[in-house]
Amino acid sequence: METKMTEGRPISLILRFMFPLLLGNVFQQLYNMCDTIIVGRYVGDGALAAVGATGTIFFLVIGICNGMATGFTVLTSQKYGAGDQDGVRLSVTNGIFLSIIVTVVMTILSLSFMKQLLHLMQTPEDIYADAYAYISTICMGVVAMVFYNLFSSYLRAIGNSRMPLIFLIISALLNIVLDLVFVIAFQLGVSGAAWATNISQGVSAVLCGVYIFRKVEALRPERKHWHFHKPSVRKQLQIGVPMSLQFGITASGTMVMQTAVNSFGSVAVTGFTAASKVQNLLTQGMMSIGQTMAAYSGQNFGKLELERVHQGTKDALKISLVYSLAVGVAGVLLLPILMQLFFDTGVDIAPYLPWAKPYFYMCVVNYLPLSMIFIYRNTLQGCGYGMTAMTLGIMELFARLTTAGLSMALHSYYLAAAADPAAWLTAGIFALCLYLHIRRKGFGIPA
Repeated sequence: METKMTEGRPISLILRFMFPLLLGNVFQQLYNMCDTIIVGRYVGDGALAAVGATGTIFFLVIGICNGMATGFTVLTSQKYGAGDQDGVRLSVTNGIFLSIIVTVVMTILSLSFMKQLLHLMQTPEDIYADAYAYISTICMGVVAMVFYNLFSSYLRAIGNSRMPLIFLIISALLNIVLDLVFVIAFQLGVSGAAWATNISQGVSAVLCGVYIFRKVEALRPERKHWHFHKPSVRKQLQIGVPMSLQFGITASGTMVMQTAVNSFGSVAVTGFTAASKVQNLLTQGMMSIGQTMAAYSGQNFGKLELERVHQGTKDALKISLVYSLAVGVAGVLLLPILMQLFFDTGVDIAPYLPWAKPYFYMCVVNYLPLSMIFIYRNTLQGCGYGMTAMTLGIMELFARLTTAGLSMALHSYYLAAAADPAAWLTAGIFALCLYLHIRRKGFGIPA
């Protein structure tokens, strides 16, 4: 199931590789939405708001860990594209060592400072207890999420996007079953939903790891590879740390945005949460194209096929334009119906729509700039430009801080809802300019 992305028409390769990723990312979102839907229907609107209020913290913790793990695998795709088998296997073992360190540090830090973080974000008192119970339990399962992301990224680095999808589907179905058991049968509330996520994600990580070490010879290290290899570690940290910081910086901006939304009360938080869950589901295509470009550009850069890298970005942008228009129109038409999924039967969602619609509509008209961020950021990361991720993260942070800060100063919900779209537009334009500049310089390869 390995795919050499250095041969064949770029657009065909991108589409063929992208579809399993898209299905996997949609399942990942359904996986996350399952907690929200079941909690909203069987625990209550307050519990739904509590889970939603922790979404940006979840993104911060998991984003930092997964950004690091994904960065560790860029070297794998480059070595694979260059035909360096020992280099591939050394990148696997060193990525595992580094991920263990990251997991331990992030688990300790997240659990130590969670209460202070929730207070800092002005989490409404009527949902604070549930918010803390949910997010602290999620943080106990960081190890499962990191290693599923690491192992699935290794498979994608060598062109295999199908097996991660299969393991994720298994995990998503298990998560639904466990949610129903823990939340409804055992009545564990939001903590039960969090434990369902941790356990099912752990199962997918184990399945993915076992598959690699039993079935994928290209990624299977030998005894001689199980040691710290300084050149590999240095390169992986050079890419992984900026990617991790990018997620952290971006999450910091979304936390400020969430703080601005929190100031309007739990009804606003509930409406915003439901809309953001729908929005996250629709944007999985952009993320999938970005993940595809990381593997595509990594393999082609490793083989010094620089013109193929550029052709791939153009094809990816065409695909993203069509996708953005299609899901944008569908989302606007179906928003009330999709939001209803998060509420118990018979609940009137009318009070929540005035909070949901402004955020969702402003997001939809900025889907193309969001696509540009994913395409150019992942392409440059695949070529070894890890710092570009952090640079774009800073641009997003600046836009979110400015918009959310004005929202809190003027007490304007519309400005709070505009924080994400403003960040996408700002960083999307900057990503395009940065990519064109680096391409003119030959991607740093001497002529």
